[in-house]
Amino acid sequence: MIAELKFPRHPLAELAGWDERVRLMVRPRRYEHVLRVAELACQIACANGLDEARAYAAGLLHDIARDLPDAELLRLAPPECPIDLAHPLALHGRAARTLLERWGYPDPVVLEAVEDHTTGPRGGNPVAACVYIADVSEPGRGVNADIRELALCDLGAALNRAIVSKVTYLQGRGIQVHPRTLRAYHALPEVRSPACDLPGVS
Repeated sequence: MIAELKFPRHPLAELAGWDERVRLMVRPRRYEHVLRVAELACQIACANGLDEARAYAAGLLHDIARDLPDAELLRLAPPECPIDLAHPLALHGRAARTLLERWGYPDPVVLEAVEDHTTGPRGGNPVAACVYIADVSEPGRGVNADIRELALCDLGAALNRAIVSKVTYLQGRGIQVHPRTLRAYHALPEVRSPACDLPGVS
């Protein structure tokens, strides 16, 4: 349980106030997911010698825009590509960042992790990797336990596996992959390799 873990105070925000704001913004089941992601992101950060407080904060805030109407998502995060316009839910990470910036949340590391949790980290932000992995593998989802366990000992390998898993899942169902996710996917060493036979590699 979260109450049993000891989290360091985040240096740039009173998490208790942000926790209440998240709770008011999302449905009860979404809030439960948010708490599990925050806890797991913190555990992954701890296991890899990273900033636990930032990982927890980003996990707590990552879905603050998830339950907003499509029109509001489009207003907060103008589409970058046809997928954004056709599926506004893909915008909820960017929309969350916009909201947090407007409300005065100051930490760019956390803000980037929140933005990138839907499409994959753009590189150089291990907090974003912790949150991305936690979001796809938290126990309540009932999937990706292997990725969750791997993240506790090898964050980079777990992130690679999470990105490959997502792209393979979407392509296997004929669902178009977001350009940001494809960029993260094609940047992976195993995908760049000419000998790679992963699905969807061109």
